[in-house]
Amino acid sequence: MTFWAYMLHCRGGYFYVGHTDDLERRIAEHKAGTLPGFTADHQPVQYVWSQEFVTRDEAKSAEKQIKGWSRAKKIALIRGDWARISVLAKGKRGDPTQTE
Repeated sequence: MTFWAYMLHCRGGYFYVGHTDDLERRIAEHKAGTLPGFTADHQPVQYVWSQEFVTRDEAKSAEKQIKGWSRAKKIALIRGDWARISVLAKGKRGDPTQTE
């Protein structure tokens, strides 16, 4: 079985990060507003990123990690800008020349 961590861009500029074992179904549920909670309250939503994982634990771990990221770091992930992610990660470790 395959699992995914995914990200949605929601009304108001918010990002929602989740994980699932059926990406197509879950995105459709979010877009339809049939899942109660954050995304239903922040329609419309747009699917912007996902990554495939072998286990649910890996997908959940990625979800948890990304939820803790700054907005700038999430945008860099969506763009696939690994250099920017690296710079932002260094800033978080206390380098005063870098900002998140």
